[in-house]
Amino acid sequence: MTTTETVRRTVRFDSHGTACDAWFFAPSEHSPFATDVGVPVVVMAHGFCGTKDSGLESFARRLADAGLAVFAFDYRGFGLSEGAPRQRVSMSGQAADYHAAVAAAGHQPEVDASRIILWGLSQSGGHVLVVAAERARQGLDDVAAVISAVPLVNGLAAGVHHYPQVGAASMLRSTAIGIGSALGAALGRGPVLMPVVGAPGEKAALTSPGFLESYLAIAGPSWRNEVDASIGFELGSFRADKAAPDVAAPVFMQIADFDRGAPPHAAAKAGFAARAEVRHYPCDHFGIFAEVEDSWFEPVVAHQIAFLTHHLAVKADA
Repeated sequence: MTTTETVRRTVRFDSHGTACDAWFFAPSEHSPFATDVGVPVVVMAHGFCGTKDSGLESFARRLADAGLAVFAFDYRGFGLSEGAPRQRVSMSGQAADYHAAVAAAGHQPEVDASRIILWGLSQSGGHVLVVAAERARQGLDDVAAVISAVPLVNGLAAGVHHYPQVGAASMLRSTAIGIGSALGAALGRGPVLMPVVGAPGEKAALTSPGFLESYLAIAGPSWRNEVDASIGFELGSFRADKAAPDVAAPVFMQIADFDRGAPPHAAAKAGFAARAEVRHYPCDHFGIFAEVEDSWFEPVVAHQIAFLTHHLAVKADA
């Protein structure tokens, strides 16, 4: 089956009273993962302020072509999902959306709900570790594998990593705007928005050289270059690495060695704690996407499929 033949349909599901938007990609015929119950389903969402139409479809279609079902969704307040205020990142809220998406994905045709694959990149690469650990602590054994690509696992480490790239003035300016947004929210006001990504020296959350061009290369029609400026407080306390030891399922972690967004050393430590299989790629944070120049997408997705085949493909009787 070719990539263009993969069936995609829109699904709406509820997350804590809010309608979220998802795409379901049907698996190819003659899947090596199929049993009488169905095939595993990959549950995926984007990273920092991303939407499912911003670079995820290339991954989803390749995984579906390999014989897996894929459920890609937008968080509440982002993309085509409902929810207000818009463009406000809540780490706990997005993890809760993952749990809701797992439940919805398990009800799709051809899906074996006992074999969930949690898939994330960047910020969601941290979320999938948190969600997998939470489900394991709850006594649930439905997570069959975890894929965590270029993951953000430690918000404080990311801030330290980002500091030499942007300088003190930029970080202080962003902090001041964030404090204003947080205080406004406490008083019932709307959020103060700032650009997600900008050129070096501009007022934006991400300003590393080349990040603006890379984000625009993957950006889909529902993506907005805006984020609640209070994001710094959410990121500062984000510690997905602390959840890593509690993940019970096999973990595959993909690290970009020249990552200027998510510190590679923090990801490596989390991978060790999660007993993960780890692969390294000589690229920056956005280098794993198919849509950017000098992309490492092909080996990245090929390694994901190989990992999932090893752990989840149905073995023929000898």
